[in-house]
Amino acid sequence: MKRIFRVTMIIGTWVASFSAHAQLYQAQNGEVSFFSKTPLENIDAVSKSVNSIMNVATNEIAVQMRITSFVFPNKLMQEHFNENYLESEKFPMASFKGKIKEAVDLKKAGTYPVTAAGTATIHGVTKPIEIKGTIVSDGTQLQLSSQFDVRLQDYQIDIPKIVFAKIAEVIEVKSKIQFTQKK
Repeated sequence: MKRIFRVTMIIGTWVASFSAHAQLYQAQNGEVSFFSKTPLENIDAVSKSVNSIMNVATNEIAVQMRITSFVFPNKLMQEHFNENYLESEKFPMASFKGKIKEAVDLKKAGTYPVTAAGTATIHGVTKPIEIKGTIVSDGTQLQLSSQFDVRLQDYQIDIPKIVFAKIAEVIEVKSKIQFTQKK
């Protein structure tokens, strides 16, 4: 619980540090899904309660989600995911904090290929990462979609040898986040 409070406070402080004239966009129901493909079994899950904030004046972005928000088609998989692999009681949140590298004017309508460079924290491990995606702007709303890979070993997520053939070493992650301008 203390960890959740700290993460919330860090993101809150980061958001509060934006200048008064900043163009803030927020999302509270973004979607992140992942897919693990092996010859023995495919595993997929989705979370539809991802929070994010973007400052279009500085191109900064932060994304945060609760690990237990992932829903699996099979409840036993969901239980193993939370208890054995991601240890969601010990590491309840995943996050990304970074900056879009391209100089884009997201206040103008258009479709923009972007790359965000920053850090991802998963399973208590923080690593640098670059995520390629696309932002579609209509001038007042933004839709961000991205796809990237997560190597389980990089985040110290151990897979027991008995099920190693059923879980991919590299997981495909996709996101779709709809932002609205914060008033």
